[in-house]
Amino acid sequence: MTTLASDRNWLLDPVRLKLVHQCRRLIHTEFGVKLHLTEENLAQQLADYAQKTRSSHLVRVWNTLKAQVPELAGIETGDQPEATVKQMYRGQPVAGAAPHPRDPDSSPQETTRPRKTQVVYRGQVVG
Repeated sequence: MTTLASDRNWLLDPVRLKLVHQCRRLIHTEFGVKLHLTEENLAQQLADYAQKTRSSHLVRVWNTLKAQVPELAGIETGDQPEATVKQMYRGQPVAGAAPHPRDPDSSPQETTRPRKTQVVYRGQVVG
């Protein structure tokens, strides 16, 4: 039986801890989620957010951390198949959003339907 402390030895290295803090800061900026160092599944959450992010900087920092810590290389992310990807906002699916173009449920006629209201931009009717 291993304890939480023995699983977290890699957090005691200042260089690795700095990388974790960078990941936490980037995740908080993009997703609005504050991750704490005391969480049991911190490494799993870091991996999941690195998978979801649009930031190449977060992906680079996470890959650097994984390269330095062999225990993190075995973490599996909750990958979703590309066909089931829904529109996301800060890591959460958007309820009333149109389906993503890669979604098999979306049809071309739904995405090209005309607007019900007029859009006025600087006094001109647009579209």
